[in-house]
Amino acid sequence: MPGETCTGDHDHAPRLVTPPLALYVHLPWCVRKCPYCDFNSHAAKGELPFEAYIDALIRDLDQDLPLVWGRVVSSVFFGGGTPSLFPPEAIDRFLQAASARLRFAPNLEVTLETNPGTAEHGRFDRYRAAGVNRISFGIQTFNDEALKRLGRIHDSGEAERAVKLAQDAGYDNVNIDLMYALPQQTLAQAEHDLERAFALQPTHMSHYQLTLEPNTVFFARPPQGIPDEDSAWDIQEHCQQMLAEAGYAQYEVSAYAKPGRQSQHNLNYWRFGDYLGIGAGAHGKISSGAEEHVLRRWKHKHPQTFMDTAGTAASIGGDDVISAERLPFEYMLNLLRLHEGFSLKDFESRTGLHRARIAEPLRIAVAKGWTTVAGDDAMPTELGRRFTNDVVELFLP
Repeated sequence: MPGETCTGDHDHAPRLVTPPLALYVHLPWCVRKCPYCDFNSHAAKGELPFEAYIDALIRDLDQDLPLVWGRVVSSVFFGGGTPSLFPPEAIDRFLQAASARLRFAPNLEVTLETNPGTAEHGRFDRYRAAGVNRISFGIQTFNDEALKRLGRIHDSGEAERAVKLAQDAGYDNVNIDLMYALPQQTLAQAEHDLERAFALQPTHMSHYQLTLEPNTVFFARPPQGIPDEDSAWDIQEHCQQMLAEAGYAQYEVSAYAKPGRQSQHNLNYWRFGDYLGIGAGAHGKISSGAEEHVLRRWKHKHPQTFMDTAGTAASIGGDDVISAERLPFEYMLNLLRLHEGFSLKDFESRTGLHRARIAEPLRIAVAKGWTTVAGDDAMPTELGRRFTNDVVELFLP
């Protein structure tokens, strides 16, 4: 019975096992803040303090090193903001400093988020020489009118040229971000966006719905013509079929990849792996097998405050040890986004909790047709993937 597979041996006391480790680096500036963006990004005013910020990142990393002594880093992700505002030499300097302090895996994935409006000829060659081997383009749409409504600084032609520049520089691991359910968007326009993206042959695509997040311009003043829920679902279904037919397998709620090209960094997030969060407003999650706890740490958001305090306790915005009551929810919030699901053994090793902790909510999820459980493995159904938030809420403390 599905419920019986969750209880197991009550004499067994799971121990928390440290999972794979990634490194997230936040570069907080952008040319202009987009009206839908709720990330910690700040419009650049004048010349950016590249050197001072890299200095601060290195001090920040030094401060967090004791949390991860001896562990191997499997991926690095430069997010923002617009990381491609930073010159390749600055990225190189940080990676050199990080590699001297951390053990980088031989097959290290290093991703740089890039705004097509900041792409320059020759720049991608230098990013590649610095060690960046994966580029992620925030294109969002190839419709020029929609780009204006979204406050983007590039047009569709610049987006296509930027991707080709990266590919010409030798990048064979490229992601394109696209949004759907945009203001005044039709199904045909959403499909056309995918067709334009397919023509560029990226290895990975992130395809996600526009949401109006608090503390954004769009939340305060919603744009007209946002598709209703049924229309958005219709767009999603059609686009999912197009992505599958083009050879992009969906492996997460909004992530699609060619074979073997899943984002290793994001997979680590979704599998409840660990990650150091370095930079202004960066969040990290670190498991300690010795102390049997999972720590979330975040840094002060304002770039100047961060630079002034980096390397000292004053730069830490907060530390939060996740309680045993909250751990199942935190785990499911990530794992239930993945099509592959999770194993009950993995739940125990990543949380240090017995599988009996989730027996009842998992039983309910199975009864509702949202999840299947076979032996040690639990997996969301197609219906469960449609109602991911409802499934996750079952695990709230």
